[in-house]
Amino acid sequence: MLSLLLYGSEQIIDFKIGWFSMTNDQLLHTVILIPSLEPDDRLVPYARELEQAGFVHRVIVDDGSSEKFQGIFSRLEEEGCVVLHHDVNHGKGVALKTGYTWIQKNVPECEAVLTADSDGQHTVPDCLAVISRLYDGEDALYLGSRDFSLPNVPPKSRVGNRCTSVIFKLCYGKWLPDTQTGLRAFRASELPFMTAIEGDRYEYEMNVLISCARRGLAMIPVTIETVYENGNEGTHFHPIRDSWRIYKLILGSFFKFMGSSLICVLVDQILAGMLATWLLPLMGLADKGSLIWISGLAARLISSILNFSLNKAFVFKMKGSAGHAAVRYALLCVLIICLSNLGVQALTAIGFARWIAKLLCDTLLYFVSYNIQNLWVFAEKGDRK
Repeated sequence: MLSLLLYGSEQIIDFKIGWFSMTNDQLLHTVILIPSLEPDDRLVPYARELEQAGFVHRVIVDDGSSEKFQGIFSRLEEEGCVVLHHDVNHGKGVALKTGYTWIQKNVPECEAVLTADSDGQHTVPDCLAVISRLYDGEDALYLGSRDFSLPNVPPKSRVGNRCTSVIFKLCYGKWLPDTQTGLRAFRASELPFMTAIEGDRYEYEMNVLISCARRGLAMIPVTIETVYENGNEGTHFHPIRDSWRIYKLILGSFFKFMGSSLICVLVDQILAGMLATWLLPLMGLADKGSLIWISGLAARLISSILNFSLNKAFVFKMKGSAGHAAVRYALLCVLIICLSNLGVQALTAIGFARWIAKLLCDTLLYFVSYNIQNLWVFAEKGDRK
């Protein structure tokens, strides 16, 4: 139940919605940010309801809406909202970062930021639920998560979100039931981090999730109402163009990781052949056993150094010092070799052919290696704030 007690011009708020409670002081230190492109008439009453619920700081970013929509933004200003304008459409990512920059400069008392969409999907109680979890919980990104199993969810939204959640889990080790939610909350101390994340349009929100996963900022889903009005026709999400941008981000690092691995396998094989055939015999090493061991180890050492360098610079784009990462990478290599040998022994012991056992173990460990390198070896936790 939501109770609002209004006495004169002073608003005294006592929120009791399900399992959470809010104080007026917390809401006074919260900024709700709404990026908007050519909104309909629902946005004005929505902004009014947010104010009645205690959200005094309401920032709307007009992302290049045409002239016929300017009346809506004028009415929002009359309602006490701050409206920031883009002359042309730049995309949701830019609109959010415009808002973040304004908040940092103009609301020094801000303790938390809540972002919401302007198309009516995020109810006022849901906004309160998410921001309440933030004030009661740890330093994290809180995500309003919809239930995509409900019958009112459009099939393209259900399938698209489920696929994205599965791929995100495989690549970044975190299950997020709603990766495309625009209802998100984080502490104001994270504003510089959020502003620095790359991305101009819808892909920005996915980049935020990837950056949080890589830098160790927890992501906590909060169940919200699942609202899809008119089949979600009001959305400006382009299914093909924006989905391509999102999946390119999620899978981009993995495909680069595959490319780096392929290059290093070729280098390893070529170097091993050159050492065994020409260089080592020229140095007086002709024993076949010695040739195999020395050439194999030397080639693996060089290819591993190359793999580390490529992954650091081009795959995971780590900007910090390589020292600790190199130690972690070496430990990971030892771990992967040990697990591979143990796995092959275990599978052959129960009847698998050795080559099948090797293929199964190394394929599984390849994905394990990617996740560990992504989230541990090349993580830059210290750069988050």
